[in-house]
Amino acid sequence: MLLILISGSCNSNLKRNEKKVYTGVDIKYAERFEIQQKGGYKILIIKNPWQGAVNINQSYYLLKNGSSIPHGVDSANIIRTPVKSIVCMSTTYLSMISALHAEETITGVSGTDFVYDQGLLQRIDNKQIADVGYEDNLNKELVITLSPDLVMVYGVGGESAGYLNKLKELGIKVIFNADYLENNPLGKAEWIKVFGALYDKENEADSIFNSLSKEYNEIKLKVEKNITVRPLVLLGLPWKDTWFISPGNSFISRMIHDAGGDYLWKDTESEISMPYGIENVFVKAIKADYWLNAGSANSRDEITIMDNRLNELTSFKNGNIFNKNKRTTKKGGNDYWESGNMNPQIILKDIASILHPDLFPGYTLFYYRKLE
Repeated sequence: MLLILISGSCNSNLKRNEKKVYTGVDIKYAERFEIQQKGGYKILIIKNPWQGAVNINQSYYLLKNGSSIPHGVDSANIIRTPVKSIVCMSTTYLSMISALHAEETITGVSGTDFVYDQGLLQRIDNKQIADVGYEDNLNKELVITLSPDLVMVYGVGGESAGYLNKLKELGIKVIFNADYLENNPLGKAEWIKVFGALYDKENEADSIFNSLSKEYNEIKLKVEKNITVRPLVLLGLPWKDTWFISPGNSFISRMIHDAGGDYLWKDTESEISMPYGIENVFVKAIKADYWLNAGSANSRDEITIMDNRLNELTSFKNGNIFNKNKRTTKKGGNDYWESGNMNPQIILKDIASILHPDLFPGYTLFYYRKLE
């Protein structure tokens, strides 16, 4: 799942940083959704919601509880708001719901062991949030018992997945979330506006997003004004002799640039991560100044166990290896993947302070830590 979230976060066919204004909701950075206002109801449109999707729009009609169904609207596509019960098939949605103070509506999660938030973990321990399983191993009977207003899912290859069709056949509303496909960090965070529409908390969602985007852009501007060099940055870690490289049009590449770094594969474009042999990566990465997002590694020793040649990299020799696993649980939860989408400004400051420590004297890393 982590690999999917990283590798899928790009689409070279979409324009970046184009301001899009629709009646009712102003979308500044996100490219995968629209929210339109139609009299007494809203239309949520999810665009190209899975990798490889082209010209596919899915429309949902958001009607307030108790309101009548407009003429010509298919009831199968109606979501009543505010949502009172939701099942989340990814932990990445949890922080946005919690930010809107609607965490009591979360009744099911796919993979509760991977939840980080302590308040939600308490609700899990109290049997207020159930683990519904994964995709084809989804506990459909449990989902039916929970009777959620909707199940929020991510798509990786089309909506033909068997478990999704089965849910729809059972009359359960399913909404695709395509935030992981956004190639702009602020575009990913702007999906809080989708949750704002679902919970009738548009003003709160706008306020939260405006605050974080303002902070992100201020940090970005500070970096731009004060750096004179851009350190070379390597990303990732090999997996079974293959190094999956995030392309230059991915959100993490954008983040590194905004943080004042020079990503080694910044000039590449792809809709998915790019598989390279370790030798090919080694040749290009030998002089990288910093190494970020080193897979699941918790120490430098764990890296050399994978391939002892990696200790010859300049970043390894200089001890400049940082991983995004500072905030984790014993069961495998990682807050980077849970609240990170909601806090691109914090991730940006983490990376910028790693690459340019003089810019933020005294700053303590939040998501990242140095590997020893």
